[in-house]
Amino acid sequence: MVEHTVRIAARRETVWRYWTDAERISAWWGAAAELDPRPGGAFHVELGGGPVMEGEFLELVPNERIVFSFGWAATEGAPGVPPGSTRVEITLTADGEDTILALRHSGLPAPHVEDHRSGWRHFLPILATAAARAT
Repeated sequence: MVEHTVRIAARRETVWRYWTDAERISAWWGAAAELDPRPGGAFHVELGGGPVMEGEFLELVPNERIVFSFGWAATEGAPGVPPGSTRVEITLTADGEDTILALRHSGLPAPHVEDHRSGWRHFLPILATAAARAT
């Protein structure tokens, strides 16, 4: 399991949009995205010239919690984690004008845990910077 917590200098509503709006998620995580933020809706993010993340939204509590399944389409360079085979839980907690984002990524095969830990460690600060600039 991978867990990360990051403080973001933005309100929960702003951070929420960076997970549920295709244009905003593309700004910090991928080159293109197709999102349908409702239970059972698509979660599809293409990294620039690389692997494609695929899953579906499982749970959404506006401005508080997002849960989605996660995996990689069978493309060149993609980790061996099938689409929708893992679970990502995002919790957004207000702390004054800031947001504490807690992420838990479970169900990863042991050989892929460190790569995903490193990936989240790389991308979450990019999210934090993007969301802070939007406020």
